[in-house]
Amino acid sequence: MRDSLRKLEHDILQCQRCPRLLSWCARVAREKRRAYRDWDYWGRPVPGFGDPEARVYILGLAPGAHGANRTGRVFTGDSSGDWLYRALWETGFANQPESTRRGDGLALSGAWIGASVRCAPPANRPLPEEFARCREYVARELALLKSVRVVVALGRLAHDNFFVLRGLPRNAFPFSHGAVHEAGCLILLDSYHPSRQNTQTGRLTREMLRAVFHHARRLVQ
Repeated sequence: MRDSLRKLEHDILQCQRCPRLLSWCARVAREKRRAYRDWDYWGRPVPGFGDPEARVYILGLAPGAHGANRTGRVFTGDSSGDWLYRALWETGFANQPESTRRGDGLALSGAWIGASVRCAPPANRPLPEEFARCREYVARELALLKSVRVVVALGRLAHDNFFVLRGLPRNAFPFSHGAVHEAGCLILLDSYHPSRQNTQTGRLTREMLRAVFHHARRLVQ
């Protein structure tokens, strides 16, 4: 399985399917943000990360332009990642509460993090065809992570992408924070995405996000 996961990571890193996204990732990596002028940006597709024996799979939207597109690891280096990894640490899925860069000692236990789209999109908005081209990578991850029983969808777009992937009608499974959906051999658990739009407005609190992962742990137990 680990060899297959490495092959999947290689395929993601070499992916050339979405010229618009590749161009945007490279542009952001060249121009950078002032606070990160000294960084050597990743600037390419971002693979998944976590425990190969995971029972919980976390499905996000896409890498942040100055987060994962800078650091090379999903949900690493931006405020969304700060919220997610603290919640994972507080619920026993991570060994530390922060994720700042690859090689910072972070390890996940019982969880794996993927993304619906593996390249940072302009304005954080992937196009429908970009979701479609990238869906194979989510399918391959889920097929290889044979212990996964619960998928946590971060946001409505990840929720919708999961049901399209499973060939199920999205309208039959309405998105709602904390909602639980049976999807064959998998259970989908919904959460608001820990974006600034949700966390700074109070739509998502740390307690709400932590409760989602406590619930995920109960479901797999």
